[in-house]
Amino acid sequence: MRLVVGKHVYGDLYGCPRDLLENEEFIVEAVKNAAKEANADLLEIRSWRVGGEMGGVSVLALVIESHIAIHTWPLQGYATIDVYTCGEKADPWKAFKYLIDVLKPKHYVVHYSDRSQLPLPY
Repeated sequence: MRLVVGKHVYGDLYGCPRDLLENEEFIVEAVKNAAKEANADLLEIRSWRVGGEMGGVSVLALVIESHIAIHTWPLQGYATIDVYTCGEKADPWKAFKYLIDVLKPKHYVVHYSDRSQLPLPY
């Protein structure tokens, strides 16, 4: 049985400029570029503008290796990033770093989970 290599990088961004977080086109382009940075193969990307008092932008990119997602709360200067890749080719850390660079948070918290599967004994 082959080992499934799953790498999951996710985090919270604080103090991001509001104008960036509410710009749906900017967030979509940032996610596309993050996929390129990670050497991930983009299959499809979707975005939504969420209304209401706490509204923001959500972007979900399906990549062959798994996904990249961003959710924003512009009024709070807050965003979440989730980058999950499977296999050896893509590097979720590169995508996460790229998104930190372009979203310009004052502070951020990052988490990592190794989601590799070890073979089960038979």
